[in-house]
Amino acid sequence: MLLPGALLLLFALSSCGSDSSESGPQFQRGGNFGNQQATSVEVVPVQTETISEQIRAFGTIRAQDVVSITPQVSNRVVRILADLGDNVSSGQVLAEIYDVPYRDAVEQAEAQIRQARVNLERDSTQFERQRELFERDLISRAEYDNVRSTYLSSRAQYESALAALTQSQENLENTKVKSPVNGVILSRSIAEGDIAGTGQSIYEIANLSGFETRVYLPMQDWENVQAGQQVSLSLSSRSSEIATGVVSRISPQLDPTTGLGEVVVTITNTSTSIYQGALVQSRINLITRQNAVVIPRSAMVEKVETYIAPETGTIELERTYSAFVNQGDSIAVQRDLVLGIQQGDRIEILDGLRPGEGLIVTGQGNLQDESRIRVAGANAQSAQRMDTDTSDESAENRPNLQNMTPEERQQFRERMQNLSPEERQRVRQEMRENGSRAERRQSDSSNR
Repeated sequence: MLLPGALLLLFALSSCGSDSSESGPQFQRGGNFGNQQATSVEVVPVQTETISEQIRAFGTIRAQDVVSITPQVSNRVVRILADLGDNVSSGQVLAEIYDVPYRDAVEQAEAQIRQARVNLERDSTQFERQRELFERDLISRAEYDNVRSTYLSSRAQYESALAALTQSQENLENTKVKSPVNGVILSRSIAEGDIAGTGQSIYEIANLSGFETRVYLPMQDWENVQAGQQVSLSLSSRSSEIATGVVSRISPQLDPTTGLGEVVVTITNTSTSIYQGALVQSRINLITRQNAVVIPRSAMVEKVETYIAPETGTIELERTYSAFVNQGDSIAVQRDLVLGIQQGDRIEILDGLRPGEGLIVTGQGNLQDESRIRVAGANAQSAQRMDTDTSDESAENRPNLQNMTPEERQQFRERMQNLSPEERQRVRQEMRENGSRAERRQSDSSNR
């Protein structure tokens, strides 16, 4: 004589492999429904985020104000007073050049000044005397012009001597190489004993209060950049953002050799230390959208088809994109997508998905529209729902589940979760009816 629980178990297990159309929905081992294998998938809710259309380019960090120091006189360097990395102030002496020849030049210019002054005083006195005589018609015009010419020549020689003295003094002062700005020494290219030449850069000094980077873009990107657009920067060796900036200047023309346009990005805020010369990736935000529907690129299914263009007769490629959402825990529904902004591995969806829908993110490559699925992590949820449902059922149905072994109960729940709510209800109804018939047969046997 079979117990009601045993009859129920026999019904549940036998119905999994039955082909009879009279026993309701059919089950197979491994979670099959009918002849279709359920695909295991993962589901995440569709979310809204902020996304930006970006242009990416590499550039080098540099200080906004970098000054090259070149000596104004040539000779041997006798002292180095500032070195790489030193903070210097405007007017501070950085190096000294051998100055003896320039001191001698100053002394010689001073001597020439003295001689020119004596000559000028003599010729000036003579000119004044001769002018009085000429005005009284006591000397000829030729004699007056001769004295006047001598005076003017002496005055010119004196002025020339003054200029030579000024130049000599300036050259002597330039033997002390000074910083014209406040800043930090970025480089030093000369040492004591070297010959410093005019036009030769021996120091580079930067004011590190401001930084910038310059990027060079092809025309299709350059023409879309505008001053004031926000920029994110990261080191080429890291993916995390280290600074933010803003487009400050844009070249009005493309380089005729490279065809690239220059864009200057001024750094406005840094999250870590940045250094002159560091290679960074700049991401210029062209368009930013708030509360956009955004999904990972990996969740999309791309379909590529070829066709012959009637105008040209050439073979063209047509790409379409779709994604799958779950309907309940058992059906995958395919949605055609209209794409918007693409930022890295994130893509804006303009049409095809709504916030909060369950997006299938793994296993979608094996799916078709209305394919059977098994949502990873849904077993426990299904078991919880079934326990809740069975608590409201009749008393004869509850002992049937309790009489199963834990393995049988888990197997039964895994198979049940692949069914729609209507199919589950129909199976439960049949289980209750079979249990009732088994109890009646048991009661009749006892009475006989």
